[in-house]
Amino acid sequence: MREIVLDTETTGLDPNQGHRVVEIGCVELMHHVATGRHYHVYINPERDMPTEAFAVHGLSEEFLSSKPLFADLVEDFLDFIGDAPLIIHNAGFDMKFLNAELKWSGRPLLKMDRAVDTVTMARRKFPGSQVSLDALCRRFEIDNSNRVLHGALLDAELLAEVYLELIGGREPGFDLAGGPASGGAGTASSSLTRERPARAPRAHAASAEELAAHQEFVAGLKDAIWLRGNLPG
Repeated sequence: MREIVLDTETTGLDPNQGHRVVEIGCVELMHHVATGRHYHVYINPERDMPTEAFAVHGLSEEFLSSKPLFADLVEDFLDFIGDAPLIIHNAGFDMKFLNAELKWSGRPLLKMDRAVDTVTMARRKFPGSQVSLDALCRRFEIDNSNRVLHGALLDAELLAEVYLELIGGREPGFDLAGGPASGGAGTASSSLTRERPARAPRAHAASAEELAAHQEFVAGLKDAIWLRGNLPG
């Protein structure tokens, strides 16, 4: 099963107010294991960078001015994500922006039902707790010390680790496929294997002594069922 963990950075909060995507980061998972393949681009938004957004990700208008437009890289982006589920933290935000960019590029929109929202997953698993990416990294003891500013690829890499913990983690012995995350094939089964010595089959027929003892016992019973002569079968 192929999944894509995805994150974006933008110039603001609402594409309907002219805000644009300025960075996309994607990490590929195969059977819940990172493959090492990723997709990462900076994008020229063709507009200024608000101070509030710059404080979040540190991407300036000058830096982005030399980067490609979304329309110039949309094919590569769509090729990379393919038809895989998209694992996104606060999926509604990123999907809204990506679909706005796709619409402006004359491309079909991404279906919302292919997005897996890790915020929703975390709220269900830890009701009442903080579910920001930083908070979940702390909960799962994932090192996010390099996350001074938001960055799409770094955030996607951290989210991939958080997502794997949210779906149960990679505890040794629990990976039924015996893949890399379980420490190698046979990890789970080898811990359950037990040596059992061969034992001769037991006889099932009653001995003469046992039959005599049974007849003596039945004779002392009142209205014993064995003496009625109408037993079924």
